[in-house]
Amino acid sequence: MWCCRLSHLQSRLQDLLRGRVTCWALQQPNFKSLFPLAIHWHHTASKSLNCVWQQHEDHFELQYANTVMRFDYVWLRDHCLSASCYNSKTHQRSLDTASVDLCIQPKTIRLDETTLFFTWPDGHVTRYDLDWLVKNSYEGQKQKVIQPRILWNAEIYQQAQVPSVDFQSFLETKEGLKNFLQNFLLYGIAFVENVPPTQEHTEKLAERISLIRETIYGRMWYFTSDFSRGDTAYTKLALDRHTDTTYFQEPCGIQVFHCLKHEGTGGRTLLVDGFYAAEQVLQKAPEEFELLSKVPLKHEYIENVGECHNHMIGVGPVLNIYPWNKELYMIRYNNYDRAVINTVPYDVVHRWYTAHRTLTIELRKPENEFWVKLKPGRVLFIDNWRVLHGRESFTGYRQLCGCYLTRDDVLNTARLLGLQA
Repeated sequence: MWCCRLSHLQSRLQDLLRGRVTCWALQQPNFKSLFPLAIHWHHTASKSLNCVWQQHEDHFELQYANTVMRFDYVWLRDHCLSASCYNSKTHQRSLDTASVDLCIQPKTIRLDETTLFFTWPDGHVTRYDLDWLVKNSYEGQKQKVIQPRILWNAEIYQQAQVPSVDFQSFLETKEGLKNFLQNFLLYGIAFVENVPPTQEHTEKLAERISLIRETIYGRMWYFTSDFSRGDTAYTKLALDRHTDTTYFQEPCGIQVFHCLKHEGTGGRTLLVDGFYAAEQVLQKAPEEFELLSKVPLKHEYIENVGECHNHMIGVGPVLNIYPWNKELYMIRYNNYDRAVINTVPYDVVHRWYTAHRTLTIELRKPENEFWVKLKPGRVLFIDNWRVLHGRESFTGYRQLCGCYLTRDDVLNTARLLGLQA
């Protein structure tokens, strides 16, 4: 522990010294004798490479590819990709992280072409490609978008004229599947046309890209307005925009809808890009966006209908962001299933209601509503972590089938096809 503290104090002293000198002073021949504790920059410059690095007591600093990066020495030792530390066949770490000295420092550091070599006190050598460090550094990840998206309102989506994918092309070709997934990742919704209007064909369609997630509603669900379950979806009533299964600790990632039959009027499906609405909040009221991303809420589902008895509770904020790059990855919005707010003190509650109202106003703007009539043969896939859905009331007999998909498996399929997800 004292080793770490002394190293930290010395590093802080060096940082102060660096803060008082200019680049001109660093280049003076007598600078080293005047400041013996100062650590010097190492320059490597050529037509193809411009790299500057500096060895501190408690970390390594690298400037390369227009990025300033700082690496903890334990991190550099822990991520060694040598044969004794990393299994390249299984892509798993072999090194026992707990065996690394928390005060470790490299004995020597050298740069050869585009590879950095760290020699550790026990003689072990770790090699890092400069581009690998840029890609995997905190600073590099902070600038990177995990999943590219196109945010939309009704006009933007309609003008984009996003094509649907044919059922046979979806099932039988990589190109059809890839085009579908590309659209789905960008917009959060995608359609497949010419699907035979049966539960069996809908199931076959879903299994093409993912395992089907079995829930309290079963594996494939098939329902009408018979109120066979304790949920408003099993009625003819209108449903306001919402995301599903907010009462799961991990809400279902993708939802599949197929209207098999409708003998009546109404029943159009409402789709709203929750990320587009959240972006408007971020631009207009960033402090409210931040509050919605930090306040944890409980969502609850209590069911006692027939033989179905369930009590589900999920906890999480309305907006979920990656902490390192502030990228929004999930919206959990369902006013029907939100439980009692008892997870924050009273002085935060009113500010949360204000922020929630701001988001709700954006979600309910008519220009953000995209309405679509589901019909037999047209299957809709919805990113339940992004796009809210609802329904207008309807008359007559209406049959729907569908399922939930595991998000991990959908993204896995996309990555195997070369898509960024």
